Amino acid sequence: MKSSPVTPADLLRCPLALPPVARTPSGEIAVAEQAKILAWLRSGGITTFLYGGCANFFNAGVRQYASTLDTVEALSEADDWVIPTIGPDFGKAMDQAEILKGRRFPSAMLLPLTPVTAAGVATGLRRLSDTMGCPLMVFFKSPDYVRAADLAAMIKDGVLCCVEYGIGGSIDKAEPFLAELLERTGSTDAVIDGAGERTITTHARFGIKGYTSGSGVVAPHLSMALLASVKRGDLAEAARLREHFLELEGLRQAHSPIPVLHDAVRLAGIADTGQIGPFFSNVSDEKALTSIATAATRLRMASLARAKAA
Repeated sequence: MKSSPVTPADLLRCPLALPPVARTPSGEIAVAEQAKILAWLRSGGITTFLYGGCANFFNAGVRQYASTLDTVEALSEADDWVIPTIGPDFGKAMDQAEILKGRRFPSAMLLPLTPVTAAGVATGLRRLSDTMGCPLMVFFKSPDYVRAADLAAMIKDGVLCCVEYGIGGSIDKAEPFLAELLERTGSTDAVIDGAGERTITTHARFGIKGYTSGSGVVAPHLSMALLASVKRGDLAEAARLREHFLELEGLRQAHSPIPVLHDAVRLAGIADTGQIGPFFSNVSDEKALTSIATAATRLRMASLARAKAA
């Protein structure tokens, strides 16, 4: 497992996959099923695993946090980069930062929380980084969450190694926050798209190349191909590959992104993810489940076809 400091190259070697966590009926990690998810991702070339919202780390208890870290570390291979998450509230994040201190993980991501103030988030990130003794990653979906000036300063000071910009945009949108952030940092080295295949072709126009991927867990071969096209500047090909993801992404937006991905991995035949656990619940609407199964299976088959054609 990667334990060296995070570099810009690490953020571009593959999409930062957001695997769900497979659970047993009692709520423990189903190790054999989780291993299947990771093996599927590796088969497509993805070896960076960010255990965040899609893994329901929002609701992970602090008392189980150390054993959870032990499990995800044991599931990793030599070339894997495993990124745990902390928070979302400051008190829980600080307790988790104490647990992470001295472990092999070179960074962790702070889960987003509202309501907060931008100045308070910046102060909290600095304290958490000091406690862990390593730089953090931060993800946000609102321009009110943290100021661009503070993000740039924290990148410069080594508090942050990565900003995951999750504000959804469109081709015609000016994206003033992103423009300011990149102007203040002077580089895209520490900035990636936090909304995955759905928005990377838009944000690539600002020079962003790396991204986190939820639906890429179902289609790692396609997600790697999309990343490669973005990195070489072929946005027309990136847009073509993006089309494969839109059906499942649309269902995630319609029915809740985290439970839909959790169930999509099972319905596509990748692994039995089981129950997602409180405060989320699995998709129960039969019509929605049928649509998710169709979209997820189609996406997985397209990924396999890409692998065979390569």
